[in-house]
Amino acid sequence: MGEPVQWRTGEDGHAPDLHGREVPMRRYRPGEGVDAVVVGTGAGGAPLLARLARAGLSVVALEAGRHWAPARDFATDESEQNKLFWTDERLSGGDDPIGFGKNNSGIGVGGSTLHYTAYTPRAQPDDLRLRSEFGVGSDWPLAYEDLEPYYELAERVIGVSGPDSYPWGPPRRAPYPLAPLPLNGAAQLMKRGCRTLGIRTSPAANAALSGLYHQDGIGWRAACTNRGFCQAGCNSGAKGSMDVTFVPLAIGAGAEIRAESFVRLFETDAGGRISAVVYQRDGVEERQLCRNVFLCAGAVETPRLLLINGLANASGQVGRNFMAHTGLQLWGRFDEDVRPYKGIPGALISEDTHRPADADFAGGYLLQSIGVMPLTYAGQVARGRGLWGEALTRHMRGYNHTAGINILGECLPSPDNTLTLSDELDGRGLPKPLIRFSNGENERRLTAHAETIMRAIWSEAGASEVWAFPRNAHTIGTCRMGRDSENAVVDPDGRAFDVPNLFICDNSVFPSALSVNPALTIMALSLRMADRFLAAARA
Repeated sequence: MGEPVQWRTGEDGHAPDLHGREVPMRRYRPGEGVDAVVVGTGAGGAPLLARLARAGLSVVALEAGRHWAPARDFATDESEQNKLFWTDERLSGGDDPIGFGKNNSGIGVGGSTLHYTAYTPRAQPDDLRLRSEFGVGSDWPLAYEDLEPYYELAERVIGVSGPDSYPWGPPRRAPYPLAPLPLNGAAQLMKRGCRTLGIRTSPAANAALSGLYHQDGIGWRAACTNRGFCQAGCNSGAKGSMDVTFVPLAIGAGAEIRAESFVRLFETDAGGRISAVVYQRDGVEERQLCRNVFLCAGAVETPRLLLINGLANASGQVGRNFMAHTGLQLWGRFDEDVRPYKGIPGALISEDTHRPADADFAGGYLLQSIGVMPLTYAGQVARGRGLWGEALTRHMRGYNHTAGINILGECLPSPDNTLTLSDELDGRGLPKPLIRFSNGENERRLTAHAETIMRAIWSEAGASEVWAFPRNAHTIGTCRMGRDSENAVVDPDGRAFDVPNLFICDNSVFPSALSVNPALTIMALSLRMADRFLAAARA
């Protein structure tokens, strides 16, 4: 991110660091027009927030959730950490209704990266050319080469641990910042089964530190202790969530973070530009004057805000093409003492199924080992196998001998999978989002292909009592990026076609789902968008 900067304090303000110590933070007056308001501080908002602030712009970030101090506020307790999940009601319909909350939505400074599992593979070049390759889905208006330098930058800032040699995709121009994390029990078992079947595996790229790591503007971060609580909040700062990486860089450069500020409305001027962002904080409505808005609230809240405000939808694409990765999980019982709560959850990866030779579907998927916390697993057993009471208790006695494999697979965009506004109002008086989602034939074929391979892996690894838990993961699409204003909401630089000073950067702009986890690609898009915005401003 460049050379470290000195704290710019302006008006007195402060924010908590990792350990709960108060660090100085500049504060802007709501009536003072700022260069940019950033809505959301997750993987889409935080990187560009830091980039813009370090370029000297006046920037305010509005975040609906609290600004946590992980070492002080995050407990080794699954139930306690439910506070990190976005639990406002979202209405879900279609043939395969999506479960929200802890499945895919976070709240707080850092957004969903507070509870992501830190799995950070890059997209492969052909992921961005789905329609060109298969005749279905959508191509991205960007090439891999457009994202590559920003992948590298994001990996350095968040501190990705990964292998020296990665068997899939183009050769890396630079190594991962750190060596890979150790393989936990599930990863060792998956590796054993894959080896017998001739399936290549590799230690996965994870945004969790395998060693002590120093970053300019942030300082030292400690190595991962293999506590296994990535999805319930990392309390040591070893996981590369936005609150301990890009957010401190932004605050140090003069950005302000306004936590517990829920955005409701956008005011526009006679020319159709956004002139102010209206939000609620401590029960009081406030307005922040601004010259630009970066909307980074995710693939549910971003389109909901646009639909509520009647903005950026001349194409009719806002809320269309909602996608959710195919994410089948396969669980097995082993003689070995697995301890599935230990270590980084996704320690091993295989992309041999990225484009299977025998596929009867478009796209592909990756395979990953998965760890799981006990309450999460018990909930899946209850829903997936219908076990309750004594039957569930008996099953859970074998929890420490349980291991899982997961897929992360392509999901084709469909105009029938939509987000709209319901007639029901939430506690803030705003329409609840209604998401209708159904897996298509392509998703069903892909999942069947994956289940066959996963069962073979677990059979070779020595599993018994194998069972499948069908699911979809992540929220994607709804404000797609493209070159044609009739079929897209934003251009390749994230600028809304209909609102000249509105930019969108989160998973809502993905034209296709990609067959990898989205977090690193969102960060790369965020950094690229910031650079494109700054270049245009200087022109």
